Amino acid sequence: MKRTTLSLIAVATTLAAVTGFASLTAPDGGPAPEAKAASRLPVERTGLACPAPSTSEVAETRYTSYTPPGTGTGTATGQGSPGKAGQPTAQLTAAASTTASGGTAQGGKAKTPKIPAPVTAPGKPVTSEADGPGAPALTGAATGTLAPGWTVQQTTVVPAGGARGLLGLSCGAADTDFWFPAASTAKERQDYVHLTNPDDTAAVADIELYGPEGVLKSQFTDGIPVPAHSTVPVLLSTLTAAAPQQSVTVHVTTRSGRVGAAVGSADEKLGSDWLAAAADPATTAVLPGIPADATSVRLVAFVPGDDDADLKVQLATQTGTIVPAGAGALHVKSGMTAALDLPDLTRGQAASLLLTPSDPKKPTPFVAALRVVRGKGENTEVAFVPATAAISARATVADNRAKASTLSLTAPGAAAQVKVTASAGSEGGTPVTRTVSLKAGTTTSLTDLVPGGVKGSYALTVEKVSGGPVHAARTLALPQDGTPMFTVQTFVDDHGTVEVPSAHQDLGVLD
Repeated sequence: MKRTTLSLIAVATTLAAVTGFASLTAPDGGPAPEAKAASRLPVERTGLACPAPSTSEVAETRYTSYTPPGTGTGTATGQGSPGKAGQPTAQLTAAASTTASGGTAQGGKAKTPKIPAPVTAPGKPVTSEADGPGAPALTGAATGTLAPGWTVQQTTVVPAGGARGLLGLSCGAADTDFWFPAASTAKERQDYVHLTNPDDTAAVADIELYGPEGVLKSQFTDGIPVPAHSTVPVLLSTLTAAAPQQSVTVHVTTRSGRVGAAVGSADEKLGSDWLAAAADPATTAVLPGIPADATSVRLVAFVPGDDDADLKVQLATQTGTIVPAGAGALHVKSGMTAALDLPDLTRGQAASLLLTPSDPKKPTPFVAALRVVRGKGENTEVAFVPATAAISARATVADNRAKASTLSLTAPGAAAQVKVTASAGSEGGTPVTRTVSLKAGTTTSLTDLVPGGVKGSYALTVEKVSGGPVHAARTLALPQDGTPMFTVQTFVDDHGTVEVPSAHQDLGVLD
């Protein structure tokens, strides 16, 4: 009888399916030493997917690609790399646009857009621009020293029309499960879920919609094909014959393959922006980065399990945690979307919303997101803030602009300390690093952390130093013609390292 021992290379490959590759060397033979504690190594491959930015003729899109320095110490494997084997690369390529039925989508009449330039070294952002409706969805990968923490920010300005607004999105990794509270099928909204497949094999996705009364039934939400290296935009209002709903929760899953997913929302009265996926269902939630001058905030929550959730609503301000007047609780029924309007929430202070069980003995997992409005009358703009997980090690948001970016840092429980770095600019500048201490239950806003002599876009990187959990968000504000255009991106841990067992095992075959 033969026995084959488990290869550590196989273990690393399994981990790499989610976070990247970590190279290992098999032993040459001899007796295996005792197992050692697991170690963390930099990932060697990271993939991202960016949806098509806009269909507007007047859209102006900037892509900012960036890898923070200090983690990628390994060598590139070359696997999945568009460059030469062994040479680190970070490059995006265009994805084909198809319809939900599998046909080819009609492209815009704009000239062929520029594909974002590749990153050549950690520590310096690279920007590219693409104008008009012809800018495609993008997929790509970073390898070797450019992989750990690689991020791409997609920022689009639409100055006029029904999709008017500043739309921002950190391009995401492919996955099999996404939650999007705060979507809508209302008549004044045009919400599309964009499914982008970065892989070499086709994917099949399912979309479920949940309104205030439960599931919105449809025969068109199951088995949506997403061909390899392609994108499929799906208008939510076409998926159900149910009456239009102001607040809807979207659940995207795949029955085969993986996709990147994001919801593009355009409100004919309020403006437009991207809704990124919320953090996985959990018994508590932090929604960071509500602007100080928000004129309207709507909280949307959904419980995917069998039990209802009773949530305590609190606001983490610059001075401490308070309960919003008249809106300190939210009851969320199982399988139903609940919404709570929070007027005059921030009162001139940037803040973050905290959601916890009303009864700590009855925790129930839920997902949540905010719709935030700035401005009044015809001069309004909208953005979305999904619940976000704490930064476990490091996270980055690119495409920051001098005098236009606000970084919000929230310590919902215990005091904490983080290191924040503003990178060099894409056209010049000197990086700046600051250690920030955060008081328990507060939100700290930074507007003055800018690279010395900055020119162009720069990246903000937050690294956990000590203390309790920290959640972060970046607000980019680019007012135009009296409209307070803005977008908010939450910081998602970059998973720049992967835990790999350090044990030596016999890779031979024994009788």
